[in-house]
Amino acid sequence: MSAQQRPPGMTPEMPVGMPVEMTDMTDDELVALARAGDEAAFAKLFERHRALVARLGYRFFSRREQVEEIIQESFIKAYFALNDYQGGHEKSFVSWLARIAVRTCYDELRRAQRRSESNIGDLSEDEAAYLNEHLRDLSASGNVEGAAISRDLANKLLARLKPDDRLILMLLKQEELSVAEIADLTGWTAAKIKMRSHRAQHGLRRLLRKFL
Repeated sequence: MSAQQRPPGMTPEMPVGMPVEMTDMTDDELVALARAGDEAAFAKLFERHRALVARLGYRFFSRREQVEEIIQESFIKAYFALNDYQGGHEKSFVSWLARIAVRTCYDELRRAQRRSESNIGDLSEDEAAYLNEHLRDLSASGNVEGAAISRDLANKLLARLKPDDRLILMLLKQEELSVAEIADLTGWTAAKIKMRSHRAQHGLRRLLRKFL
């Protein structure tokens, strides 16, 4: 990400020496200042919520440079959309930023698929043996998808799914969000989410059967 593409005051590493009074400001107050051109206010929002975006990014991508790109892109989108932000309650900015971050992740998953970056090779013998050992006893209960997502192999398995299927499983199983919460983050209808959830879990079961 070039310096010209970054919003004023936002750098890959957190700025220090923020005015003391800003630490006590609410997100909405900082947004109001940032809208008026206060660079330090947006830098404070970046500092305050960078970890949230990073955590969401690591749900979908394993490489640090990928997550850093998600962080930068998410905050760039947020900066240029500040005038669309409504606010009004304590968690408004967090929810608004999370929606931007999730959609940024989804866009990157789709781009990666077009670039064929998600077409990973077969699991190694050790990884296949791990799955066989730890998941075989769960197959009868029908909970193999939940078990798989909780494992270190999650990203490698989920990378084989379509971007929207992967997004749904990660939000449902790892983030433990409700259908209504996912609808709020993605802009999809509840019916669409339920349909994609069913398809995603069926796809993961089919994938896991190769190792069970």
